[in-house]
Amino acid sequence: MSLSERSVTAMLLRTDPFRELDRLAEQLLGSVARPVTMPMDAYEREGAVWVHLDLPGIAPDSIDLSVEQNVLTVRAERPAPEVPESEMVTAERPHGVFRRQLFLGETLDVEHIEAGYDAGVLTVRIPVAEQPTSRKIEVSRAEEKKEIAG
Repeated sequence: MSLSERSVTAMLLRTDPFRELDRLAEQLLGSVARPVTMPMDAYEREGAVWVHLDLPGIAPDSIDLSVEQNVLTVRAERPAPEVPESEMVTAERPHGVFRRQLFLGETLDVEHIEAGYDAGVLTVRIPVAEQPTSRKIEVSRAEEKKEIAG
């Protein structure tokens, strides 16, 4: 595993085996009540982690991103189609509320996250936080106090 692969893994996704089982079950058993998760790609480039989430057919106004305690939550909704005076013959496109959480490492700058939506893909840019530089701290000596006899 290269340094950049390790850093992206450490910065973005902490593996949670139970979440991995949940995600696998959602992918295999997704339903209208619990839609399939949003497929995602993530990589590090130009001092940031870039995340692309597929959200086809989602209105931009229904996308909500929030960060709380280094967890980025992406929520989007696609309502069921309204077809008055019709009988649905086939309904394979998932609808409902889609939600995905990304656990962000301490090395990411959650205050400067940017997001854009184009052609059904939500792109999130999470900058890498500037690493604090070490500095030497000078230790001063207390001045000797002279007692003045009076």
